[in-house]
Amino acid sequence: MRKSYSSVHHNRREMLRASGCGFGALALAALMQGDVSAVSIAGAKSIAGPLASKLSHFPARAKQVIFLFMHGGPSQVDTFDYKPQLIKDHGKPLPFNKPRVFSSQTGNLLKSPWDFRQYGESGAWVSDLFPNVAKHVDDMCIINGMHGSNSRHGAALLELHTGSDTFVRPSMGAWITYGLGTENQSLPAFITICPTLTHGGATSWGSSFLPADYQGTAIGNAGIPSDKAKIPFIENTDHLDLNLQRQELNFAQSLNRSLLERTGPDSALEARINSYELAYRLQTTAPELQEIDDESEATQKEYGLDQAQTKNFGRQCLMARRFIERGVRFVQCTHSYKWDQHGGLRADHARNAMEVDQPIAALLSDLKSRGLLDETLVLWGGEFGRTPVAQGDDGRDHNPQGYTMWLAGGGVKAGIRYGATDEYGYFAVEDKVHLHDLHATMLHLLGLDHLQLTYKFAGRDFRLTDVHGRVVDEIIA
Repeated sequence: MRKSYSSVHHNRREMLRASGCGFGALALAALMQGDVSAVSIAGAKSIAGPLASKLSHFPARAKQVIFLFMHGGPSQVDTFDYKPQLIKDHGKPLPFNKPRVFSSQTGNLLKSPWDFRQYGESGAWVSDLFPNVAKHVDDMCIINGMHGSNSRHGAALLELHTGSDTFVRPSMGAWITYGLGTENQSLPAFITICPTLTHGGATSWGSSFLPADYQGTAIGNAGIPSDKAKIPFIENTDHLDLNLQRQELNFAQSLNRSLLERTGPDSALEARINSYELAYRLQTTAPELQEIDDESEATQKEYGLDQAQTKNFGRQCLMARRFIERGVRFVQCTHSYKWDQHGGLRADHARNAMEVDQPIAALLSDLKSRGLLDETLVLWGGEFGRTPVAQGDDGRDHNPQGYTMWLAGGGVKAGIRYGATDEYGYFAVEDKVHLHDLHATMLHLLGLDHLQLTYKFAGRDFRLTDVHGRVVDEIIA
């Protein structure tokens, strides 16, 4: 960068200011490694960048993904996995050996403090923690036989997001944007709203060895209320005319391109060039998109924005719908870090569910009413589940051996339960679905063959599912 600036006798600060990008664009480059659309430089023809929309391997059932991540590990036996035998044998010892788990001391069987009821034509059992989501069971595919490989938050969270619990690998959002590109060249292809900074942090939305253009754009973090979380550094603070800004940016980009021609391939510089372009376009798209004044009072109320308990996650869900409407390929909403109830299960799981139940139900209703649910895959779940045995008087330990995630829309069979845990909810025992299988199925619904979606790095081809994974055809409509 310094070489290109010195060639016209400007220092770095002067060039950044003159280009209309300023330090904001540099920060944006670090945050999003942005868009990859056509770039016009000094009158040259536009060239498609790495995020140009790409053809899928076969006809897709879904175009976009919304991942509702419940960080900490919600309890399957208290939410979507009804276990009458657990109620019957409450307080008794577990009649089989416990697996090795994160903590050392767990006790006898602990029934759910909440009642379960059947909902919809499908008759799905849902606990009283989720009365609003329960109304949508006929649109949902509830996978009760999920299992993973690791009982520790950090490793399990990485496995969920990247397919590996031991190495830094590209996130599933990065793989999807690598495979499909984006449908809106004026917005990031992959957005994560208020993500956690713990248990792996940015690796959960990073691109690892994939080009930097495919990593996620983090809007805020878990420590920032969602109404304060914005795409940063996109305002035209100098109020420059956009045409003038375009000319100045073209000049700056021509210097960067010139440097790139001299140095050869440089992913960091290429990503910076792309991020400058996206920063320019975001000035006219993102500010309006991030404000919700154009949403009706009824819509805002439906998402729970008028209530203290629900407004934070409600705004995340509403923003997810707005981003999906504009063609963003992958959006993650994170409820963090609240579901890790080694103690205080009754109070904390109840509070957690109250915060997300109405917003999630509103999102499903909103997507369906707008005709978006059929083409949007909604995924709900945490990094693992909880034990059906007690930890202390009122807690449950980590349990990757058997737990629940659910999907809706995007080509999955609606109103079904797939797989099962044992009679107490400890181990997945029927139609088991590993996280690798979930990833393979998600890619399949997006029209991508997980065996073909590869990237050569360090001498071999890598993929999201590594050497594992099968498409769960039984849940595909």
